[in-house]
Amino acid sequence: MFKQNFFGDVSLTPTLNRRRFVTGVAGLAAVGIGAPGKSAANVPFSVPELRGNNFNLDIGYQKVNFTGQDRMATSINDSVPAPILRWREGDKVSLTVKNNLAEDSSIHWHGMILPTDMDGVPGLSFDGIKPGQSFKYEFDVRQNGTYWCHSHSGFQEQTGMYGAIIIDPAEPDPVAHDSEHVILLSDWTDEDPNDVYAKLKKQSHYYNFQERTLADLWSDIQESGVSQTWNERAMWNQMRMSQTDIADVTSYTYTYLMNGITPDKGWLGMFNPGEKVRLRFVNAAAMTIFDIRIPGLKMTVVATDGQNIEPVTVDEFRIGVAETYDVVVEPDADSAYTLFAQNIDRSGYTWGTLTPDANWRAEIPDMDSAPILGHQDMGMNMSGMDHSAHSMPATEPASAMDYSDHNMGSTSGMQVGMQMPAAMGLGLAGYGSNAEIKHAPTEYGPHVDMRTEVIQSGLADPGIGLRNHAELYSRKVLTYADIRNLTPTQDLREPHREIQLHLTGNMGRYMWSMDGIKFADAPPLHMTYGERLRVTLVNDTMMTHPMHLHGMWSELETGEPGYIPRKHTILVQPGASISYLLTADALGRWAYHCHLAFHMPGMFREVRVSEGEMS
Repeated sequence: MFKQNFFGDVSLTPTLNRRRFVTGVAGLAAVGIGAPGKSAANVPFSVPELRGNNFNLDIGYQKVNFTGQDRMATSINDSVPAPILRWREGDKVSLTVKNNLAEDSSIHWHGMILPTDMDGVPGLSFDGIKPGQSFKYEFDVRQNGTYWCHSHSGFQEQTGMYGAIIIDPAEPDPVAHDSEHVILLSDWTDEDPNDVYAKLKKQSHYYNFQERTLADLWSDIQESGVSQTWNERAMWNQMRMSQTDIADVTSYTYTYLMNGITPDKGWLGMFNPGEKVRLRFVNAAAMTIFDIRIPGLKMTVVATDGQNIEPVTVDEFRIGVAETYDVVVEPDADSAYTLFAQNIDRSGYTWGTLTPDANWRAEIPDMDSAPILGHQDMGMNMSGMDHSAHSMPATEPASAMDYSDHNMGSTSGMQVGMQMPAAMGLGLAGYGSNAEIKHAPTEYGPHVDMRTEVIQSGLADPGIGLRNHAELYSRKVLTYADIRNLTPTQDLREPHREIQLHLTGNMGRYMWSMDGIKFADAPPLHMTYGERLRVTLVNDTMMTHPMHLHGMWSELETGEPGYIPRKHTILVQPGASISYLLTADALGRWAYHCHLAFHMPGMFREVRVSEGEMS
């Protein structure tokens, strides 16, 4: 059976003066929805847009061909991506969803603040939509901005069931712009997602073809010397972990899409000379984190996850699975620009063109070099230390460890032999440098192959593969530390209590969990209606996890309590932590999970908000 996927993301790339590079109209991809100006000839596909208060949405099978082979996708109203839904803040919307599949389905309104029974999560919000049946979603629209929707049933997202939601504000928009484009990123595979998942369970590095080589070893020796290189390689070999384990699923099977357009064609968006153009980026991918830039064109970030922020001008930003970012650009009337979105492991990309003339194209830039994991990504930044003093202790011989490829097996020796002094860590975000890392008893066992002992804040970290771009390329990269909400924080209370949650897993066995407990065995997280909490996420793994809490805002602690940015999805860096505040203002049962499709079955918790006395 085909299951569904998550959204991909967007990216931008270089400028090109019309006198330097002009191409013909033939083969142009789709013009974006709402784009002003000239249109391209022979447009093969354009994402439809639906406006109003009442909608009929039909879930069904749709034949597609992204790779030269016909495959069956899961669509909404015969479109992959789904039609853009355009709402207005303050309205009540009614959406009747008919399921024409041979299996249960659902639609989750990602980032929407609504009643729990309208959230669209089978088993928590409702029973799901049975084959041949319909379900009516109805709720008040209490926010504005850029959001999206997707199936929350099986892996249906992966096969095409996702789409953008744009909500116009009731009051005048504080973001000045003349035109806009929705840039929806996604990843497509011709494989059945269940087969992809099964391969990862058997061999977690199945799709990784960027392992380090003898040439890399020689390069390391030239840069760092024989002794340091030997000690570094010995450490990684003892742990049986790969420095190139950046993404579980790569371009070996994925084709990356921008608004449903493949990289061999490229999406096309038009603008009129002199316009300020708003680009609404949505990462609707199942498993792909994208890094976005528009070579030759600065981007002013004005919103994240639908919430307006104080404008920040950057050259590049990372968009995690399920995140949204709005940027405003002021393109030159004499140039075309490439929107370039490369994936986090640099195995593939997607792209589009922003141009005043449908005949113009800009060059597609080369991808950046593939990143490798370091000690920082293991929660032990060892810069300036003698690595030879941190080899595995004699009490934990190599033969005693589980060497299932990336697996570290028992980490007791790791913690003793490689633990750094607490003073060298950057401390838990929101807690200060003397925070105590608490590992639950459930984190010890074969289901967890790594526990981070020295936590660094992920707040000001642009992420693996982006950390040196200011020095290498003079590119300003957005970090969470740069984000400040446009309007004052609504709830200024100190938290009533604090929760520390660990993102855990065993990479070799491809087992994911929270606090070492998979979803099937995990008790709910209980919250009292009205209470204020601090949640600190500690990433004990070497993967980047986009964590999504349904129904309530996650208010990122950036050091400016008066203007805390509100997000629905938060990227947590490998070996690092991040904290946020939340007000438990939504009664009911809510999902809380990693938004990587193949991590979510295990890295998932139920949150229950109920009436009662606050502790």
